[in-house]
Amino acid sequence: MSTIQGKAWKYGDDVDTDVIIPARYLVTGDPGELGKHCMEDLDASFVSSVSPGDLLVGGENFGCGSSREHAPLAIKGAGCGGVIAKSFARIFFRNAINVGLPILECPEAAEEIESGDLLSVDTEKGIITNLTRGTSYEAAAFPPFLSELIGLGGLVPYVRKKLEESGQ
Repeated sequence: MSTIQGKAWKYGDDVDTDVIIPARYLVTGDPGELGKHCMEDLDASFVSSVSPGDLLVGGENFGCGSSREHAPLAIKGAGCGGVIAKSFARIFFRNAINVGLPILECPEAAEEIESGDLLSVDTEKGIITNLTRGTSYEAAAFPPFLSELIGLGGLVPYVRKKLEESGQ
């Protein structure tokens, strides 16, 4: 998956994992079930209005808080195509990659994008295009192995594929 297109859902700084998926829903690891409750304590309209491919846009320290993988799973389960932020909490960054959720760090894009803007993201080139405003931004592109890992759906499918390719 090299191109993602969808509407922006913009939130501020320090969006923590408890807001992304409230702890009361951590009784499952099923992305679809988690997605039904994604962002509900911050934005009650999010789950009923998000469309496949839409992108979360955050400020500084997106995904801070506890180290649960449930947060990026909930975002994927809600149908979001990825997250753009000024910066990510380190554990969220790693967990997002592990579960195959595309994330791009681009302070300028995160600052200038507004909720509702239509975005197109080329993850292989790191280009974020705001189709609504006619502006483009450059984020760090994923290296080829991470593009493959994310495209396969995360670390577990990636390792399975590599083991199969090696005959193990």
